Amino acid sequence: MDYKEAGVDIEEGYRAAAHYKGLSEMTINGKDAVLGGVGGFAGLYSLKGFLSGTGAMEEPVLVSGTDGVGTKLDIAFKLKKFDTVGIDCVAMCVNDVLCVGARPLFFLDYLACGKLDADVAAKIVKGVAIGCRETGSVLLGGETAEMPGFYENGKYDIAGFSVGIVDRKKIVDGSKICEGDALLGISSSGTHSNGFSLIRKIITDLNEDFGGMPIGMALLEPTRLYVKPVLRLMEKIEIRGMAHITGGGFYENIPRIFGKQKYTAVIRQGSWNIPPIFARLAAGCYNAGCSGPLAQRQGQELLKVDAALQKQMFNTFNMGIGFVLALSPVDVKAAKEHLDNSGFPSWEIGYVEKAAGDTAQGLRIQ
Repeated sequence: MDYKEAGVDIEEGYRAAAHYKGLSEMTINGKDAVLGGVGGFAGLYSLKGFLSGTGAMEEPVLVSGTDGVGTKLDIAFKLKKFDTVGIDCVAMCVNDVLCVGARPLFFLDYLACGKLDADVAAKIVKGVAIGCRETGSVLLGGETAEMPGFYENGKYDIAGFSVGIVDRKKIVDGSKICEGDALLGISSSGTHSNGFSLIRKIITDLNEDFGGMPIGMALLEPTRLYVKPVLRLMEKIEIRGMAHITGGGFYENIPRIFGKQKYTAVIRQGSWNIPPIFARLAAGCYNAGCSGPLAQRQGQELLKVDAALQKQMFNTFNMGIGFVLALSPVDVKAAKEHLDNSGFPSWEIGYVEKAAGDTAQGLRIQ
């Protein structure tokens, strides 16, 4: 018996690696920073080369983040659409790194499967390369693991690792947040990559009509990449806190911007329009058997009157807000104009309130 008979096709791995090399090269944005190329035992990135092209930092701090796509992948497998989940993987990592004010430098991916199909793997990694290029990250390397008998054939898992950089004096850690600061919410592109263990229970027919398209395709819309518009905004105004709305929704993620300070995030209902996909999911949470346009209308009404359902939704999904900024009220107008003009609609969704006594920091929807 040889390795191929055991389930690992080395030649298919070589073919996948050939695809990866070209995809990696399309993300290189600074020849002086990247040393060597994909295919070695490790990726090399020169901080001196990067800093010489962007200006010196007094105290450069490296920032790292890692995440995966989760069970959203199951929908991609069923619909045989693999070219967007790589973008999700990048977004989940670089948006987190951005929360402290860091600029992503490079990205590594880890792709695992039961039986490797080089063409499918290339489509997934193409999404990674697109996400890297759109955020100024270099796809510096990665790993493809073929593990027969461990993963089902046709199933893949993907995780990513982002490394960024920020000058220590410019780290955004919530320490400058003040009572009365505004909370500016930036639109999401849909469900992003969270809550899919619940979504897959609610949406049983991926071909269900959703505004003229299969709902499964709507659910695969990739996570938005907030890096470039927010970094440009930081050059114009002071951003005092940032939150990436991922698993745990509003309740878990927004209070994290306060650091050690005792504040409450007060969110105003109706300050933005909740996208239809979340109304459909709300109806499914209430009644798993409902579907179609009627379910969307039911969900919209339920979110207004059912407090328990509303809390569940805001504690699971991003509800149309993928990223939140805390900033001085005097900067809201300029920030909104910048984001809107960059193609990232935003709304003033609430404000910061001082918590009473020793009350733990948290969130209130009113």
